[in-house]
Amino acid sequence: MEKIFTLDKKKILVIRLSSIGDIVLTTPVLRCIKKTYPTAIIHYATKKAYASIITSNPYIDRVIAMQDYIEEIINVAKYENYTHIIDLHHNLRTATIKRALKKIPAFSFHKLNIQKWLLTALKVNYMPPLHIVDRYMETLQRFGVTNDGQGLDYFIPTANKVTETDIPTVHLAGYIGIVIGAAHATKQLPVTMLQQLCAAINHPIMLLGGPNDAENGKLIAAQDTVKIYNACGKFNLNESADLIRRSKFIITHDTGLMHIAAAFKKPIISIWGNTVPAFGMTPYYGHYQVQSAIIENKNIQCRPCSKIGYDACPKGHFKCMQQLNIATIAATALQFLRST
Repeated sequence: MEKIFTLDKKKILVIRLSSIGDIVLTTPVLRCIKKTYPTAIIHYATKKAYASIITSNPYIDRVIAMQDYIEEIINVAKYENYTHIIDLHHNLRTATIKRALKKIPAFSFHKLNIQKWLLTALKVNYMPPLHIVDRYMETLQRFGVTNDGQGLDYFIPTANKVTETDIPTVHLAGYIGIVIGAAHATKQLPVTMLQQLCAAINHPIMLLGGPNDAENGKLIAAQDTVKIYNACGKFNLNESADLIRRSKFIITHDTGLMHIAAAFKKPIISIWGNTVPAFGMTPYYGHYQVQSAIIENKNIQCRPCSKIGYDACPKGHFKCMQQLNIATIAATALQFLRST
């Protein structure tokens, strides 16, 4: 049996530099460390652009927000005298941090890059049947920290709570949130298909996304500006999270907002393009039973073409999205409406 080491009264640096969804997916690690070792001190290092995701997390004692260079984290770490490093990013930049702090014991998340390459390049699936949250938790096995099954966390600062005056009157009785964007074009439905989807759903809809999605949101909402409210780019990330919290359910691509929705235990219809659920990043609810549906095209051999995504389909046809049946997605949304 592996020896259990303690984190009691220890000072821990957790590192996950990016991005939205990946950071949200690390939140069970923070909660479970604190529940197991209430006296442990947890500092979390991430890029400044993503610090707002976790600044209100009660399980974190300090957020180190990196502006430009990893030396910023290294300098803070040398002053803070950490006893442990938990690296949940495990890339070249975090390797540099660990080398600079080599006297501090470091425990790193296994990224399974070989297995991911086999799946994308050769379409051979050797990925373990584990969600990435459970793989994050494996990093803490030797400390006796186990998954409490409570799912993801997202804490919205009071100042970022959306008021009813920020929401159209038509939507105050309830709405479906549709996340229209994604980090890469091959992970999102074309605008024309999103227009068809919104037209097929007879219910108030709120389009969710960042400033980069605002123009597409305008094109989609133009069909029916009463039924469809374009919130893209009008709210910051925490405010968008609150809009997700207020929704009946969410229709989304494989994005960070999908994981925020899961943190609020929202029913989710997730639409998958060039990426696949086998990568282990589907909506995660822990032990909670929440209605969820996955929409994907399993009938093409080129998928997955990437673990992340591209600006355009490498094959030029984009069948992973173009061949999805909008009527099927709309019918699934109707089923979700009936159950909510």
